[in-house]
Amino acid sequence: MAVSISLVLLLGIIVFVLVRTGYQQIMPGIAVCLFGFFLASTGIAPTINNTASSLTGWISSL
Repeated sequence: MAVSISLVLLLGIIVFVLVRTGYQQIMPGIAVCLFGFFLASTGIAPTINNTASSLTGWISSL
């Protein structure tokens, strides 16, 4: 749970910076967020969570 909260916080900061600097506009950003939200309710969500956990575990072992 702690990994997912910190990952959400990190991605939220990245999105905020991209919107503020003009590299990302609001409407495409909202579309991507909605895509991620609905993707989380599909059958592929556990695979994505396992991949993110493996990746963060690999990074922390460096």
